[in-house]
Amino acid sequence: MVIVVDRERCAAAGQCAAWAPEVFDQDPDDGRIVLLGQADGPQVRRAVSGCPTGAITLMPSSR
Repeated sequence: MVIVVDRERCAAAGQCAAWAPEVFDQDPDDGRIVLLGQADGPQVRRAVSGCPTGAITLMPSSR
């Protein structure tokens, strides 16, 4: 799976960074999502499903 983020949709709620801090952070200037790297697991999936604006999606990898 590949994580795709849409900074324009992000509302800077911060749940993604709280649930998966090794993968997501918040921009210090505007609070919007910053993708730190690719990973998969329950924390990442919780961040995806819990994003209030749907700014994070998981896409199938093209392998």
